[in-house]
Order: sequence, then C-alpha cells, then structure tokens
Amino acid sequence: MFDTAIMLRPRSQWRAGMTYEKLIGAMDQQLQFPGLTNTWTMPVQSRLDMELTGIRTPVGIKIQGPDLARIQDIGAQMQTLLSGMPETTSAFAERVSQGFYLNIDVNRPEAARYGLTVADVQRAITSEVGGANIVENVEGRERYPVAVRYQRDFRDNPAAIGQVLIPTPSGEQIPIGEVARVYFSRGPAMIRDEDGALTGYVYLTLKTSDYGSFVDRASHLLQQKLALPAGYTWHWAGEYEFQLRARQRLIVILPIVFFVIFLLLYLVFKSVAEAAVLIFPTVYAMSGGLLLQWILGYNFSVAVWVGYIALFGIAVETGVVMVVYLHEALQERISRGTALVEADIEQATIEGAVQRLRPKLMTVTAVILSLAPILWETGIGSDVMKPIAAPIVGGMITSTIHVLILVPVFFMLLKRRQLRQGRLVETPEAPPVLEQPVS
Repeated sequence: MFDTAIMLRPRSQWRAGMTYEKLIGAMDQQLQFPGLTNTWTMPVQSRLDMELTGIRTPVGIKIQGPDLARIQDIGAQMQTLLSGMPETTSAFAERVSQGFYLNIDVNRPEAARYGLTVADVQRAITSEVGGANIVENVEGRERYPVAVRYQRDFRDNPAAIGQVLIPTPSGEQIPIGEVARVYFSRGPAMIRDEDGALTGYVYLTLKTSDYGSFVDRASHLLQQKLALPAGYTWHWAGEYEFQLRARQRLIVILPIVFFVIFLLLYLVFKSVAEAAVLIFPTVYAMSGGLLLQWILGYNFSVAVWVGYIALFGIAVETGVVMVVYLHEALQERISRGTALVEADIEQATIEGAVQRLRPKLMTVTAVILSLAPILWETGIGSDVMKPIAAPIVGGMITSTIHVLILVPVFFMLLKRRQLRQGRLVETPEAPPVLEQPVS
C-alpha cells in the first residue's frame, strides 16, 4: 500500500469546467500501474474509516472463514465480479498470502542428543542472528546499549545461518544446521482476526454516493454468481455500516418525534382534531423538502434526516402560532356574549390569518435567506451542511402554503362542525405567543 497526498490549489485557480469528480477521473486514467489499484479519498476521512471500520475506502467487504488462502481466492472472485459494475471506480481484494518468511525448525530429538533444549537454540538464534545487548556504555547522563551479532555475510541466507555456531553443555560448538532446519516459506503478510474468525478485506471506490442502492445491486450479483464454501461468510463494511446503524436508529427516532409533537399539541389545545390538523404541516413541509432534495440530487442520509427533523419542528411551531391567532380572533367574538353563527367563525378565521401573515412571512424569509447560501457553498464541511439545509429550505416554502391557507380552512371547518354539534363554548383566553425567526 502506498499513500500519496495531493495538495489541491484553491478552486478559483482550477481550469474552467473542472470539478472534483473530473479531476479524479483524469488522474485515474493517467496513473495506472501494473499490479496496483487506485483508491481516491480524503486523508482524514481515510484515517477515520480505518480506525472505525478497518476499511480505508467508503465501502468494502469483509470475508471471514477458517483458511486465509481460500479467503484470498474468494476476494479475487469478488474483485472480478464487482469491477464490472458501472458504479465501481476500483475494486481491490487484499492479498493475504504474500508474505515471505525465514523459518528455523528445531529438531528436538537431535538437539537433545547434544544436551540442548529448544530454548538454547532459540537463544542462539536471537543473539547471534538477531542481535543481543551485552553491555551499556555510560557517558554522563547518556546511556548507549552495545549489541553484538554476526556480520551480514554470515547470516544473509539459509546456508549461512545453518553454519552459525551454538555452544553445547559439554563445551563443544556445533552449527545450528545440525539441530535445526533453516528454510524460506510463503505465508500471510498480515493476519486479521475479527469476531473469532480469520478475515480478509475487499476495498471498493465508487462513482456514486448512493451506497445503499449499490450495495443492494452488488449483493444480488454476488449471491447469483458467487458460491461460498461451507464455513465462509461475507458482509458489507465501511461507511455503509454507519448508514445501516443510522437507519435502525431513525426507524425508532422518527416515530418518537411525531408522537412527542402530537402529544405536546394535544396538551396545548386539548383537542385531538386540532393536534391532527397541526401535524399536517409536517407532511406538506416534507413534500417541499423531497422536491428540492430530488432537484439537487441528494440521497437520503443521516444529514438529510437531521434536516427533516429540524423542518418538522419549525413547521409545527408556525402552525401552532397560526392556530393561537385564530383562537384569539374567535375568542374575541365569543366573549361578546352574542349568539355565534357560522359567519362569525369565518370572519374570525380571516382576521386571525391576516394577523398571522406578516410574522409567518418574516419567519420563512429569515429561514430561507439564512440557509439558502449554504446550498451554493463549496468550502470545507459543505458536503454535510448542504443535505441538512436542502430539506429545510424546500420544506419552508410548501409549509408556508399550508399554514397560511390550509390551516385556517381546516380550523374554520372544525369550528363550524363544533358549532353545529353545540360543543363550541367559551374558553379561557389563550396566552400570547411570541415568535422569533429561526435560522
């Protein structure tokens, strides 16, 4: 593995029409080396991925089983299959059996004939071939250890190592080759062990950021074309792991968010119908967020769902303030003591909605003007902030239409129905609500 850091100039100095994706494509075409596969990523992102998941690319596969050689074969088959997918920029399966080792196998019976133990032979190898500290030179406050071992000519090949002398208890010296076999062998360059099983990695670099769709198609391809031996398994890793964990959390969090919002609305207005009317802004707000998200080409991610959760809160807040204004206008007519008719409800609804028009438009304008510039930003962190801002900006537009038009209509229909049923009675005056634009 070779790590090469490429320092990019500011975007203002790039050639006209050059983008990050085009730059990677151009470098990938020009920088191709036999036996090597290119993986393009950010330095900090690569280190975080390696620390958190072990995979240094956004998406990867972990293969687990009892034999490293078979794991390597499975990884090579996956590399061939996944390289043919249009979304794949590069696919590389780890070569786990490319190590080259020097082995010294002690012949225990032969060593025992000379009165030697395995520890004696290993001690000689450690000191005479690897080197051992025999003394420490003291110069004032400084300490310099002195190590002794054979010169390189006497230890640079198995035959030379076999001639290294080892003392016996009888005072004789014999070559190590008499009591041990020295030879080279191939083996794993690195042994990975996860969940109690040997593991190999397949690294994938993709042209798309829609990891979920790619994983679905790739999984279907591997299940059709790849036959795993008994005892071997594979699963997706990398940033896709975070997506799965986030999805599982969101499946729990989103219903809780809607339930808490509905519960708070019910506690404020003591009416299930009015609470349901105020939940509708979240649906209309989400429609605008989905539309802008589709136009900008953002996939669903944790950042996008964070934006939607923030949008739901703003949409419900503005709806609540609208209903409070409508209640105040209706309460004023109820407090006059005259018989209330449907025309009074309609007139109160119009007055309350008109009073709410300016604060609502101010809130929407403040939110959009504060977040819209993020959608054109290209600096550090913009790739995270854009998916958060897009649902809020798009949702505030459709939420405005609902709060200013549909909420008053629903309120009027609800109060007319209560009037016909004789359930519209005088209620305590609603407390004033102050609204501050949210940015």
